[in-house]
Amino acid sequence: MKDHKLNEIRNLTVVGHASSGKTTLCEAMLANTGMIKRMGTIADGNTVSDYHDDERKHQISIHSSLLRMEWLEVELNVVDAPGSPDFIGDALGALAVADFALIVVDAVAGVGFITERMWAEADKLGIPKFLVLNGVDKENANVEMVLDQIKTIFGDKIFPMTLPLDPGPGCHKFLDAMRSEVVTYKNDSSGIFDENDADGEAAEGVSEMHRQLIEFVAESDDSLLETYFDKGELSEDELREHLHEAIQSQTFAPLFCTGANNNVGVRRLMDFIAKFGSSPLDRKTINCESPTGDPIEVDVEGAEPVIFIFKTLIEEHVGALSFFRIYSGELKTGDTLVNAATGDSERIGQIFLPNGKERETSDHLRSGEIGALVKLKSTHTNDTLCHANMRVRLPQIKYPAPNIHAALNIKTRGDEEKIAEGLAIVHEEDPAFQFRVDPELKQTILSGQGEIHLKSVAETLKHRYNIEIGLEHPRIPYRETIRSRAESKYRHKKQSGGAGQFAEVWMRIEPLPRDSGVEFGHSLVGNNVDRCFVPSVEKGVRLAEEQGILAGYQVFDLKIDFYDGKQHSVDSKDVAFQIAGKNAFREAFVKADPHLIEPLLEVQIRTPHDCLGNILGDLSVRGGRVMGTIADGHVQVVTAEVPARVMHAYATDLRALTGGRGQHNEKFSHYEDMPRDVEKKVVDAAHEHSNAA
Repeated sequence: MKDHKLNEIRNLTVVGHASSGKTTLCEAMLANTGMIKRMGTIADGNTVSDYHDDERKHQISIHSSLLRMEWLEVELNVVDAPGSPDFIGDALGALAVADFALIVVDAVAGVGFITERMWAEADKLGIPKFLVLNGVDKENANVEMVLDQIKTIFGDKIFPMTLPLDPGPGCHKFLDAMRSEVVTYKNDSSGIFDENDADGEAAEGVSEMHRQLIEFVAESDDSLLETYFDKGELSEDELREHLHEAIQSQTFAPLFCTGANNNVGVRRLMDFIAKFGSSPLDRKTINCESPTGDPIEVDVEGAEPVIFIFKTLIEEHVGALSFFRIYSGELKTGDTLVNAATGDSERIGQIFLPNGKERETSDHLRSGEIGALVKLKSTHTNDTLCHANMRVRLPQIKYPAPNIHAALNIKTRGDEEKIAEGLAIVHEEDPAFQFRVDPELKQTILSGQGEIHLKSVAETLKHRYNIEIGLEHPRIPYRETIRSRAESKYRHKKQSGGAGQFAEVWMRIEPLPRDSGVEFGHSLVGNNVDRCFVPSVEKGVRLAEEQGILAGYQVFDLKIDFYDGKQHSVDSKDVAFQIAGKNAFREAFVKADPHLIEPLLEVQIRTPHDCLGNILGDLSVRGGRVMGTIADGHVQVVTAEVPARVMHAYATDLRALTGGRGQHNEKFSHYEDMPRDVEKKVVDAAHEHSNAA
């Protein structure tokens, strides 16, 4: 592929809900350019994009995949992004380096949650949106209904550039607003089409489409709008001259109808992208930050290289493959760049031009292009590499907070180090996956975007590292506390079997406000107890506090006063006062009306109007408290406080309740008293477990 000027490059990310046909659309585009001789299929596992084993196994896109092609002498860098909510992290990363979003909607299923999410993300990034209504050749395609849904959700600025005359199986004729013609595709999946004048109702329809297109373009420029009002029309030259500007100003969002499975409607989409799609030159400067955090702009035609790492992929025999976009200057093999975040230097080795799993090598890349580097020493996803004379940091990808959690169950002891290394690598590839060791729960907690996301992590560990792990419900971090004051006097005495032990501890405890932790102090007077034993008593108390007393959960929110005691001149020692302190605390705790408190989560749920009743009913069953419900466009946003114990896998349950259209986020809110009946069950279960152990 030849070197292209900035205005001859199109960087686009194909996004949309799962199963809308994104990968098949990309196959059709590759076939039309001659990059592949025959389109692959998801069922056969032979598409260019979905080449990983896990993608073939589950028949969904899990990783974003870069495809390179040329059309009408324009370079197309197409990133096929996952559509499953479980793998939204890759989609967000891919969208961050696009000059426009190609949002695919299924002509049967309609707009999905990820469709809306990607539209909103493109809005945040300020990039234009093109829409593709795919699958108009399916048996149950309902073009008119789905178009109405799209306009209801995204607004009346959606304009269909093509519309099928014969939707359903065998669809091959389209009205074309740009050319005011009927475009007829061959039935051999070649993508080749003929153009003919429209007649009858078709002529009226395409004439109206062309008129509406002219109006949208006229609205993009005040002087052009004035010309339109004066003449009542725009010339074809004026239309084409200003169409690109109208798209950049987002006066309207063009929509194309396609049947990607049979490669119909795709070539006209590609023609439009090549002629009128966004190029890197449409954003002459990129907003960045200096090392001190001051705003700074990078000129896309600048001399010094500035690149952004948007994805990392660990591959066998290759190592870490870092996908990047170059925003300024030229990158050459042998260059030395600086990591803007760490200050570390990185020497540029091989530069790859990926096309799915196939990779060409190049000795350089220019501003606006996308490629991959290998074996960077200390550069990761979201990092900026730049010339030492141009120290800037590009805006980072913001990944969603996890909404599902699982505890790691190690099948084979001794694998702990390998597992920790493997989890770190998976997080490197997919920052939307997180893990942590929870000292309170004494578990390693894996967190992600859905059940399939976490299962994919387990499969990756098994496939790459031959490590078997299980996933189980995490323990809920219940806490133990008290309602009243109490005191105890505990004597520890041991006189047989070696050296003697003696210690007596007098202790008072009282409740503290929520989230106060445990305060330990002493009010000793006189010489009954040497002050050197105060740390010993505290050690014993801290051990009991950590182990729990009522049900094995950590103790919180109380104050301890070691106010008196006794000692022996010979037998009193550190271990004796630790034991006495621990048991004095336990005795006082049991007398102080102990009880459990549980964590509540603040949950925000976005649901279609027609699913609101299901959501509210389900929250009631879970013991949640609805704090408010507000309308946000075509959806309802519910805010509630819900016990953490009933929120495991809620992301999966929500998808079932809303037909995959709902989404939620959650965060810790506060602790409060647990219902008595639930508390009894938790305490009884803890005692049974303890007795069995």
